[in-house]
Amino acid sequence: MLDKPLNEIAHALRAGKISSVELTEIALQKAQTGSNLNAYISLLEEQALAQAKITDKRLAAGDESPLCGIPMAHKDLFCAQGTLTSCGSKILSNFISPYDATVVEKLADAGMVCIGKTNMDEFAMGSTNESSYYGPALNPWNNQHVPGGSSGGAAVAVANGDVPIATGTDTGGSVRQPAALCGLTGIKPTYGRISRYGMVAFASSFDQAGVLANSAQGASLVLEAMCGFDEKDSTSIKEQTIDFSGQLNKPLKGLRVGLPKQYFTDALNPEIGAAIEAAKAELSKAGVQWVDIDLPNSELGIPCYYVLAPAEASSNLSRYDGVRYGHRADEYDDLASMYINSRTEGFGKEVKRRILVGTYALSSGYYDAYYIKAQKLRRLIVNDFQAAFEQCDVILGPTTPNTAPKLGQISDDPAAMYLEDIYTVTINLAGLPALSIPVGFDKQELPIGMQLIGRYMDEATLLNVAHQFQTLTDWHLKTPKTHGKQSRGAA
Repeated sequence: MLDKPLNEIAHALRAGKISSVELTEIALQKAQTGSNLNAYISLLEEQALAQAKITDKRLAAGDESPLCGIPMAHKDLFCAQGTLTSCGSKILSNFISPYDATVVEKLADAGMVCIGKTNMDEFAMGSTNESSYYGPALNPWNNQHVPGGSSGGAAVAVANGDVPIATGTDTGGSVRQPAALCGLTGIKPTYGRISRYGMVAFASSFDQAGVLANSAQGASLVLEAMCGFDEKDSTSIKEQTIDFSGQLNKPLKGLRVGLPKQYFTDALNPEIGAAIEAAKAELSKAGVQWVDIDLPNSELGIPCYYVLAPAEASSNLSRYDGVRYGHRADEYDDLASMYINSRTEGFGKEVKRRILVGTYALSSGYYDAYYIKAQKLRRLIVNDFQAAFEQCDVILGPTTPNTAPKLGQISDDPAAMYLEDIYTVTINLAGLPALSIPVGFDKQELPIGMQLIGRYMDEATLLNVAHQFQTLTDWHLKTPKTHGKQSRGAA
């Protein structure tokens, strides 16, 4: 039931064919049965069932909200009052949030029922979900492989059919990349579309909340509920929320779709390239026009991002010092040693690496050489996209250069792990909206994702293209149960 399209689940709830409590019980049972996949840091059974009882009363009173009564899960860096918010880190493994993030509040107001907080790379730093203090989440298509990161647990929860929707965050591809590796629809909206209040920061000028779903139709409904201006967030855009779901059925005839030459090179896995070619053939049937475009500074995305994002992280993570909240070392001699011991014990290897890189880039003597130069490169990347969108309406390309790697395959090689973000980081550098949709499988029966990039504030066109593609194909309907062998092998 929970792996069905969101509108079908909502119809069953409103028709009284199933209650929110019953649906929530199914979701919790499914999550517990799939505990070997390590998708969750915490399950909120008591809280979820209490929420479900409230939404059943709303439904009985005639609430027509398409999200009312639907189970979902939050990535464990969204603060939720009275629940653990750990960010996948030891340093916050005892932090109980005293308030709700705006995203949590909005989805609760819409009637969604949160069954748990999902596993993630520590402080959202990683592309495989292997840097989590709680151990890696496992890809339900083959549990010897990673689900992607940092929103890996959220992707696993949806791909495994626990919930039809989960929230994620995307700093350099952390919604789109796990969506691609787990066969899901994952969207990162324009920077500022969704409030960051209560969303624990990694890199403040990049971070944006997003949605992982089993279809573009489901993602559009949840995105509508999440968007909107928030005076508590100084980066929130003062724009009215768009009726994304109401624009899904626009014809694609005449839509100009750009193909960057930098995206289709020998660096791309040939199986991914072939799947995208097949997807292009389907879109051609719908009448899209193809335009060759140039994004000349794309190759600078990785070095630019991995200077700027760690620099912001080194500043944001300085607040975790063992004084006010979070982990404090048991043994120390003075204030300085308390800071040092608490941070040494509390942070994992990848977080420490990025703090050191960021601190170095911001230090005296290197600020101009690295940080300022990276900011100038960021402007060039933004200019490239602006020039490209004078020629096209949407940009199409791969989400990742490869399908899901095996556990441990790239986690000990930072350069290899960072290169998995080569097609996604530039979108965050520019603050643009983008989504990933499933378009096939490789020879190992692992999912392949295709990325669509849009103009500022034009999520509606992206969702429209994705939905129209999903009416022509059934890749988004495949699940680990119905396609291939579920959870093959052992971790």
